Amino acid sequence: MSSRNLLQIRAGAKSFGSRVLFSDATFAINEGEHVGVIGPNGAGKSTLFKAIMGLTKDDTLDEGDVIRAQGLRLGYLPQHDAATEREGDVRTVAAFVSEGATLPIWDIRSLGRDLGLDEPDYDRVFTSLSGGYRMRVKLLQLLSKQPDLMLLDEPTNYLDLETLLVLENFLQGFRGAFLLISHDREFLRRVTDHTLEVEGGEVTKFPGNIDDYFEQKTLLREQLAKHALSQEARRKEILDFAAKFGAKATKARQAQSRLKQLARMESITLKPLPVQASIRIPTPARMGKLAVKAHECAFGYSGKRILDKVNFEISSGDHVGVVGLNGAGKSTLLKSLAGVLPQLSGSIEYGHNLEIGYYAQHVGEALDPEDTVLTSFARKAPFDTKQQDILDLAGSLMFSGDAVQKKIGRLSGGEKARVALGQILLQRVQCLLLDEPTNHLDFYTVEALTQALAAFPGTLVVVSHDQSFIKRIVSKILEVNHGALTLYPGSYDDYVWSLQQGVLAQRGHPTRPPALSTTPSPAATAEVAASTDSFLVKKEERRRRENRLKQIERSLPAAEAAAQNLRKKCDEFNSQIAAGSADPKALSDLGKIHSDAEKAEEHWLTLLEEQEQLLQPEPGSDHSTS
Repeated sequence: MSSRNLLQIRAGAKSFGSRVLFSDATFAINEGEHVGVIGPNGAGKSTLFKAIMGLTKDDTLDEGDVIRAQGLRLGYLPQHDAATEREGDVRTVAAFVSEGATLPIWDIRSLGRDLGLDEPDYDRVFTSLSGGYRMRVKLLQLLSKQPDLMLLDEPTNYLDLETLLVLENFLQGFRGAFLLISHDREFLRRVTDHTLEVEGGEVTKFPGNIDDYFEQKTLLREQLAKHALSQEARRKEILDFAAKFGAKATKARQAQSRLKQLARMESITLKPLPVQASIRIPTPARMGKLAVKAHECAFGYSGKRILDKVNFEISSGDHVGVVGLNGAGKSTLLKSLAGVLPQLSGSIEYGHNLEIGYYAQHVGEALDPEDTVLTSFARKAPFDTKQQDILDLAGSLMFSGDAVQKKIGRLSGGEKARVALGQILLQRVQCLLLDEPTNHLDFYTVEALTQALAAFPGTLVVVSHDQSFIKRIVSKILEVNHGALTLYPGSYDDYVWSLQQGVLAQRGHPTRPPALSTTPSPAATAEVAASTDSFLVKKEERRRRENRLKQIERSLPAAEAAAQNLRKKCDEFNSQIAAGSADPKALSDLGKIHSDAEKAEEHWLTLLEEQEQLLQPEPGSDHSTS
């Protein structure tokens, strides 16, 4: 039974001045589809959402049609919504979510629990909430109107990991349809089942999540390239024939026929691939073993301690991910390590001659507005940096051609952020402190930055909400929680898993973190440690099972072939003996061949039995039976 069609865009086109964002865009969204929307910055993703909503005359398509199912209820969560966050707004959360609601209040509160909102939250003023909780409330307001189709524009920006997991869990179970713009590959992989690409003036829908999209994209391009090569060879063959025989009376008619065939041939043009950013971070000077060491430090502001009794040591070359709730003190920690915010007490020891590059979330606003992009980069680069190296890095951050001559004062906020990031990457420092460096970067630039930082030989301390980005570049996790810092054992995936057990253990009732002043009890700490150890043991056991399965799968074909060949030899000898044609000299080998055949069969059957056992569900898993 096919799903009902909710929305169609037919031959849609949208331009700004002479710049065409997309043309002849045609696609449909069906009931229950979870669609990830991807594409470079400025390709037209947010514009497409506005065209679907059609809230103002300027938002409508220049050409084409938006066809909505009868009675379709659309919900829209824009990336920036000044109307809901106006200064002086004193609406409570309860008043905010009730505006335009069609759901009864008890159903709204039930959905709120799914999003981690407790009863006391409804009495709070909406604008007093953190960014993560504002997003939860906005989504709840959207859901209170019972939309059939939601349009979510970058809902993961600036979210802490706990809120990201809550949102991920909710969207996975959402029965309606949604279109979701995001640059977070891990998030898209987990919550979507279709991908809508907005790129190069075209809008294309692919079945499957982001990984399926990349696989299909590569396959389609390979097939198209092969077809284009084949067609080009055929075209050359026809032209060569016409040139050779066109003047001959006996061949002229054939030449003309083939030229007509050439005119009818479909022209295949391979579109250039999107510019693939490739960021090269200059190699820093070598340094000693120690990078940074904090002893009994307190970090915060005058009269307000954010972090207390901080003790940790970061070695040279460590890549550390700083995680925790929004407002817990992650940015405060980086500012303090960078020397921007002096510690309130304690001491910080740095490695000998350690140089630090610090990227803050809003550092782009401190740039000189009269500088060009090129002079702004050159201002921070070491004196011996080649001009081409500066241009190469500028290009990788989407400043190429005439764009390097644009003045800083004329850049958007996102462009300024990219200039500030480029300044830091050019400095050849041994230690990078990066606070949300992927914000304002498109999908391809995030990928390039990920690869560059993963290969960076220096020390890295990074705060990021992008799961795919952080898991691929860090080897250690520093958790900011309850006013304290803890070096977490295990990988980023291990940390996310342990957090999910607390946040999402009872679906619909995420655990709220205790107040900042609360200290975990020794029993709770021991329980978390035991749970983590148990998980790591199980993970290691699963890894061993998977490795053994792969070994067996590689060995089985050869084991089966050996058993069959030896059994075939036995059968041939037996046939020869029965016919009286056996070579007497070879009969002495019969016993050994029989023995070898039995051993080979036993080995093959043992492998099959072990494979069957390993393929059985693990005890206690969702698929095991009692």
